[in-house]
Order: sequence, then structure tokens, then C-alpha cells
Amino acid sequence: MKKCNHDNCCEHDRICVPDTTLPRIVVVGGGFAGLSFVKQLKNMPVQLLLIDKGNHHQFLPLLYQVATSGIEPDSIVFPFRKLLRNYDNLLYRMAEVTRINSGEKQVETNIGRVGYDFLVLATGSTTNFFGNENIAKYGLGLKSVPDALDIRSHLLQNLEKAAISCNHAEKESLSSVVIVGGGPAGVEMAGALAEFKKYVLPKDYPELRSSNMNIYLIEAAAKLLQDMPVKLSAKTLTYLRDMDVDVLLKTRVEEYDGEIVKLHEGNAINASALIWTAGIKGKVPGGLTGEILNRQNRVRVDPTNRLIGFDNVFAIGDVGLMQTKKYPKGHPMVAQVAIQQGRQLAKNLLATIKEKPVRNFEYKDKGSMATIGKKKAVANINKLNIVGFAAWIIWSFVHLMSLVGARNKFLIGLNWMWSYFSYDKGDRVIIRKFEPEQNSH
Repeated sequence: MKKCNHDNCCEHDRICVPDTTLPRIVVVGGGFAGLSFVKQLKNMPVQLLLIDKGNHHQFLPLLYQVATSGIEPDSIVFPFRKLLRNYDNLLYRMAEVTRINSGEKQVETNIGRVGYDFLVLATGSTTNFFGNENIAKYGLGLKSVPDALDIRSHLLQNLEKAAISCNHAEKESLSSVVIVGGGPAGVEMAGALAEFKKYVLPKDYPELRSSNMNIYLIEAAAKLLQDMPVKLSAKTLTYLRDMDVDVLLKTRVEEYDGEIVKLHEGNAINASALIWTAGIKGKVPGGLTGEILNRQNRVRVDPTNRLIGFDNVFAIGDVGLMQTKKYPKGHPMVAQVAIQQGRQLAKNLLATIKEKPVRNFEYKDKGSMATIGKKKAVANINKLNIVGFAAWIIWSFVHLMSLVGARNKFLIGLNWMWSYFSYDKGDRVIIRKFEPEQNSH
């Protein structure tokens, strides 16, 4: 690839990238979908430009462990430049995409603009508070490492305040946590906090009693883990209640002011922390509006992940909505869908460049699983229901092997072994102070 003429780029407000005669594929987002896509095109006859507002990949399934002081954030992130250093055909730019100009085939960012032959949106998703401004203001989502660190700081700061409070009601409110959403993220967060309450709180906070810390898991539906069989959902409920988690089913959260959680039937819970895992929505850059967006802010795509009404713009992972006979509401917004769509789209674009037929995407469901705590998990794999220690081993192995980087695998594995034998978690460090009134999403 030819070198970039920096003077010319700056003059025309362009992102500096080398000139090329190869097709340029701009990929927005370095999550599961984006990385899966670029890995298939390593050193292929295309120019890849990866744009992400962060400089690292985040392993989202373990965010709850960062939030509950189980592991450190550097164990679940990996820098793009280190990860992709052997890709001769790939460039990375740290930038935030502000608008897609499909008419001129350009991506506009906060550091300039760049043209494309093909555009792949892999921007993922963000927390969906469904328009409730107060819950968005005072509640905490869990979709990034900064989110997890905010939760960690907020919880630890509240416990420090509770430890010096002489007012029983205030002590209890500061120690209590409400988790909204009974999917895998909510269940795993509740289980981790229950273990924190049992094993860490008595040692680190002798000023507090276990009875001061109340953990609530609230789900609007009639069961937890909606996509899992009833048997596994029921087992999860039993596990959590045995771990002293108050699980409220068929219950909706209506309002939150930072201290009181108001429920739809008129009841209320005093809690100074609310973690929202009840919904997500696609992150769509500006310029793509109208009928291609659905209520979850996902862009509609055809069976090859091409945006409806566009020739050379594609969307994979959470941001793309592919409606099929089997999935009339779109595929689940999970990592496996993103990974598989990234792989298939890469093959399809190579085929398109070579003027060969492309294949429609078909999702191969490898099952689902969730861990509730040490030696407690549920898994549904190939229609086989697995619970308890065996499911926990499977969950641990799958997540450990899915991490990016040998160092991260080693650190997480070592941390889990230490926690298993010592009944202790990682260091409870407030890396940065969190101010709830400054929370914004």
C-alpha cells in the first residue's frame, strides 16, 4: 500500500490512510462482530480500515466480575494495535463515527472523513432505558468496562458510607442493590453480589451485618432466563433464593430517584444502587434513519447482512436486524450471532469482489449458559440441560478459551483458582471515584 500524503489529507479534512488500488472495507466497531470479520480477511487482497472510539477490544461477558471486584479490567481487554499487528492489509484509527454519508460513500468521524468501497457496521449495542430519564440518570448500565468500573466504585463507596453511618435505615439503603433484568447479565450479577455478601462483607466491613445488605433481582416476565428451558429457569431461581437474593418476578420498575425504587404495583424498595440489565438497543451512527430502523434501534438487513435499500453497506452483530422465518424478531443479541455473522460476511464480500455467488446467513445455535456462583451454573447445549458443578466447569472453560490473549487467559484462570480455594475475590479497589449525579448514557 502506498503511503498517505498527510498534507493533502489535512487540507481536505480526511483521515490519513494509504492510497490503494484494492477495495477498501471500512469496519466500524471492534467488538465480537468486527474482530470476527477482520480475522477472516487477514492479508487478503483488500484494504481494511478498523475504526473504534476505544483502542481495545472488551470481553463483555465478564464485565459483571469487574463490577463486583472479582477481576481487574485489564484482564478482559486487549489493545487493537497489539492484536492486529501482523495484519499487513489492516489499518486502525481511534475515532468516533458521527455520520454515514452513503451518497458519497464516506464515513464522517471526529478526526475527519474517509471513503469506502464497502462499509461494515459492527457498532454493537448500548443500554436501553426505554425512555425513563431518571432511571438513566441514577441507574447504572453494564455494557462497557467504564460501566463496570462505575458500578464497582459506586457499590464500594456506598459501603464505606454505610460503615460509618449510625442510622440503621440509611445503613441498609446504602448497602442494598437492585438489579433490574433477569437475563444472563442480571442473574450473573446477582449471584456474584450474593457471594460478595457472604464471603467478603463480613471480613472487609465488620461494621456491617449481612442483614444490612439486601440484593434484589427484578424481572418483568414470569421466569428468569427467558431463552432457556423452564427447568433451567426454575433451577436458577432456586439457586438465587438459596443464596439470599430476593427475586421478584412479574414486577416492573417504574421510577428511581437514586434512593427509592418504585414498582408498578405501588411498592417501593430503599436502595442507593440500581443496576439496569433489562434491555439493550443498537448503536447506529447518524445518517441512517427512517424505515431501516426498528424499535430497538437496529438497522434492518437482508439475509446477507446488507442494509435494506443500500448496495455496499452492511451491519453485523447487535446493530443488525435480520428477520427470518425462524427468527421473526431478529436473531438474539448475543456474541455467537455476532461472531458467525462476521465470518460469513467476510466470505461473502470476498465472493462479491471476485464476482462469485454469496450465501445467506444461517445461525447455528451452540446453546446458552449462565453462572450463578461458585459451582452453580445452568447450561443448555444441543438440547441437553446441564446444571450445577458440571455446567459451571463448562461455563468456565468456554469463557476462558474465548478470551483474547494468552496473558488474559492466564490471569483470569489464576484469579478464578485463587477465588475457588480462598473464597475471596480480587482487590476491592476504587480506581476512580464515581459521582451518581454525573451519570449519563
